[in-house]
Order: sequence, then C-alpha cells, then structure tokens
Amino acid sequence: MTTFFFRAVAADGKLRTGRLAGETDKFVARELRKQGLTPVYVGVAPKKSYELKLPAFASGRRRDVLFFTQEMSTLLNAGVPLDRALAITAELTERPAFRVIVLDVLRVLKGGKPLADSLATHGEYFSDLFVNMVRAGEASGALAVVFERLSEFEHSRDELRNYIVSAMIYPALLCLVGLASVIILLTFVVPRFASLFEDSHMQMPLPTQIMLNVSNVVQTWWWVAALAVAIGVTSLRLYIGTIKGRLRWDEWRLKLPLLGDALRKAETSRFARAMATLIANTVPLVQAIGISGAVLNNRYMARGLEAVSQGVKRGEGIAAPIAKVGVFPPLVGHLLTVGEETGRLDSMFTRMADIYEEDTRAAIKRFTAVFEPIVILVMGVIVGGFILSILVAITSINDVAI
Repeated sequence: MTTFFFRAVAADGKLRTGRLAGETDKFVARELRKQGLTPVYVGVAPKKSYELKLPAFASGRRRDVLFFTQEMSTLLNAGVPLDRALAITAELTERPAFRVIVLDVLRVLKGGKPLADSLATHGEYFSDLFVNMVRAGEASGALAVVFERLSEFEHSRDELRNYIVSAMIYPALLCLVGLASVIILLTFVVPRFASLFEDSHMQMPLPTQIMLNVSNVVQTWWWVAALAVAIGVTSLRLYIGTIKGRLRWDEWRLKLPLLGDALRKAETSRFARAMATLIANTVPLVQAIGISGAVLNNRYMARGLEAVSQGVKRGEGIAAPIAKVGVFPPLVGHLLTVGEETGRLDSMFTRMADIYEEDTRAAIKRFTAVFEPIVILVMGVIVGGFILSILVAITSINDVAI
C-alpha cells in the first residue's frame, strides 16, 4: 500500500487536501469519489517553494501563466496536438524556471495523466479555477475554447491589476518623497540652523523653538520610533495571519473612505469574471462558487460566499443569497435576478465583470484625485511651517543686530 497526496473539491465547492493509502492512484481517486469528492490531483505531494511567495516572484508567475494560456489558446485553435503545443510553449518561454514547469507538465501528460491533473501538480502556478476549467474542457472536448476563455480571463485580470498598480504609484511616491523631505529637514537642515542661535545666545521665537524641539526629539529618539513601527508592523502581520485577524482586517479595508469602494468593486469584478468563465464551461454552480471564492483576495467577502453556496443548495438560486449576505454591491443581486429569469447567468456574470472593472477604474481615479492634493497640501503645510519658522528666526536675528 502506498500513501498518496490528493487535492479534491467537495460538494460545497471547497478544496480538500490530504493523504490516502491505496494500491494505485486510480484506486485512491475512486475512493475519493465514493466519499463525494471530485479528485483534482492524486499523486506525489508537490514540493513547496517558499521563495515563490515573494511579491516579485508572484508577479513573475502571473506573467508566466498569462503567456502559457495565450500560447496554448493560439496553438490548440490552430489544430496543433496537445503534447506538441506544450513542447512548443516550453521552447517559446523566456524564463528557464517556467520552462521546467511546462516540461514537467508534458512529462506527466505523456505518463498517461489528463492535462488537468498534470497542471494540478504545480498548484503554485495553476489555480484551482484554472485546473477545473481545463478539466471541464477535457470532458467536453472543447479544450481549445477553454484555453481561449482562460486567456481572456487572465488578460482581463492582469490588465485591471496593472491599472490599479500604475494608478497608485504616483500617490505612493508623493508620500515617500514627502516623508524623506521631512526627515532630511529635521535631521540635517534644522540642526545646522540651530547652531546660529547657540552662538548668539538670543531668545528664540516660539515657532522656531517648537521646530528645534521636534528636531531634537527625532534625532534623540528616532530608534524608539523605528522600533515601535517594526513591532507594530510585525504584530499586525501576525494578527492578519490568523483567521479571525484576516477577516477583521479585510472587513476594515472595505470600510475605508474612497479606497474601500474601489477594493469592493475590484473583488466583485474578479468574482464575476471567474464565475462567468466557470459557468460557461458547465462547471456546477456550487462548485463554481467555491472555486471563485478562492480567487478573491478579500477573505471577508469570500466567507460571505459560503452562505451563498448554502442558499444555492437549498434551492434559493444565487441572486437572493448574494443580496442577503450584503458583501457585494446592491446592483449584483438585481443583475443576477435578471440572469436567472432569462436563463443567461453566464452572460450576466460577464456583463457584471465588465461593469465593475469600469467602476473600479473610476473609483481608483476618484481616490487618486482626492488623495494626491491632500498629500501635497499636508506636505506643503509641514515644509511651509519649517520655512516660516526659519524666516521668523532670521528676522529676529536682524532685529537684534539693529
């Protein structure tokens, strides 16, 4: 008897992982089906790569998956056999690490595994949504169409993500430059200016005295502030690492002025795009909700989908439970009601994704339009206060000289 690692989707759409003893992987797969689970992968446990958790590597993975999906869509639609399409994609990729991944997928495929199971061996690259979409495509014989839809899905998601990142770069730079300017003023400019008053032994004006006191505190106790920030960030990360902490953190983010609205709409768009892609490929509704929930970055919104899944099982449809949980914008429930009445739920999810992608862009624009002037105003007041304090002091020196 051999112990096999498995990934499987339960009836509620949640992913289950574990180990099960059996003579062969097919025997284990049959046992999982008897338990009401849909096997996604049965075999050797994939090795964990901790360095892939870094943001830079995560961004590289997204580009790799987008490239893989686009190339496979093009080749399969051109009538190239599956194994040959994988070999060509491996040759075309520019990243050696991802080339190894594609070649390993090809190796597993030639060993007799379906493509979905071959992709599931590299869960750090290919999500549950991706694997289940491919599985549906293999079952229906429409693998080329599935890769075309996956390509559209990955491209839309990547485009929205890039827009959000690009829009937030300028506000972030403003904050960074402003903070650096204040630190330079307090630690280098103000101390040298203070030496003039030490030599003259004159009474300093109140604004100048306040500025010098702030500068002295920063120079003397900067390490305490740095330590407090480090402890605070570490404590926050540990708290967010817990289930309860992550839920509260994600709920709080949704309540932020302007930015919370943008985050909610971005997550709604991501959920709708995933649902449209899955439903269009005949993935069961409950299972599609579970997989789409795993795509969301906001765990508070994802938890709300558990109640939606239960409502679907009770025969309530999807529109009423989504409106009831209240984590998505109100328009979502109305759109899905129309989708259920017309029998075009997949088209309605696609339309919903388009609507909220545009709304996300508009919300980000509103946020940056308000945030940028606020940062400039705050930094102008702080720097202007320093300059005014210096001018008042210089004027006092001139008055004494006269």
